[in-house]
Amino acid sequence: MSSVTGAASNVSDTASAAPGQVVSQAQGNPLAAGLIAFGVGWLASSLLPASDAEQRAAVQLKEHATDLAAPLQEKAKAAAQEVADNLREPAQQAAESVKSSAQDAAGNVKGEAQSATADVTGQAQSAKESVQGQASSSSGSSSSGSGYSGGASTPSSSL
Repeated sequence: MSSVTGAASNVSDTASAAPGQVVSQAQGNPLAAGLIAFGVGWLASSLLPASDAEQRAAVQLKEHATDLAAPLQEKAKAAAQEVADNLREPAQQAAESVKSSAQDAAGNVKGEAQSATADVTGQAQSAKESVQGQASSSSGSSSSGSGYSGGASTPSSSL
């Protein structure tokens, strides 16, 4: 039993000495003293139950805040709708512009492809006629013994 009494005495001595230690440590620092007082007050308020007046005030504050928030919410919705309406027309114009540019580009590509097709067809026809002309002239000259010249004849220029 004496050990229990001794332990209780130590706890009691430590608890009674704590305020003196806090005061001596905070004496030169008023900011620390203020923070300690704030912490003690906060701790005490969290341990005490709320009074009826505090609970009624909290309920009234919540209702009042809800009443104030409703008009603000409506104003925010109206502003968002206005922004959406203001952006709708420019977005449609931009989409139409992109569509028009794409159609123009597709038309240009189609026209260039048709032109290239016509060029290749014309060159193929010229090459066919040239080969046929060379074949008929070489068959006529092979009977005279001159033979195949090995390529198309090109005029040479003297330098």
